Amino acid sequence: MASAHASIDLIATADEVWQLIGGFGSLPDWLPYIPKSELSDGGRIRSLTNPEGATIVERLLSFDHAARSYSYSILTAGFPVTTYVSTLRVVEGPSGKGARVEWSGQFTPDGVSDEQASESFRGIYEEGLRALASHLTKQC
Repeated sequence: MASAHASIDLIATADEVWQLIGGFGSLPDWLPYIPKSELSDGGRIRSLTNPEGATIVERLLSFDHAARSYSYSILTAGFPVTTYVSTLRVVEGPSGKGARVEWSGQFTPDGVSDEQASESFRGIYEEGLRALASHLTKQC
């Protein structure tokens, strides 16, 4: 099993960040790579569409509003991995100021090395977190 992790410290409070990213269907609100998200199955399945029209289908596995965290699995996507489970969470920032957003995942590479799969997802997480920081900066 391989894994990837990325985090970013933000000036916004943890509650402000969670308000923006805490909804399972909220990716289009802050992630340019995902302009469309449709929820089904009572909000537990999201079908994401990227700018090229490719679809990624994910299932919500757990949601904890108080802990500002949710975990999900990929049901269908073009990634060379299986058994993908990821967690997005927001915690109070260092010294109680701002917020830290952490995005992590575990998966089994399929046709690529552990290192290649981990590097790919780490890049996705890092790019997404930079987009989040940019979005929050524009709001201020």
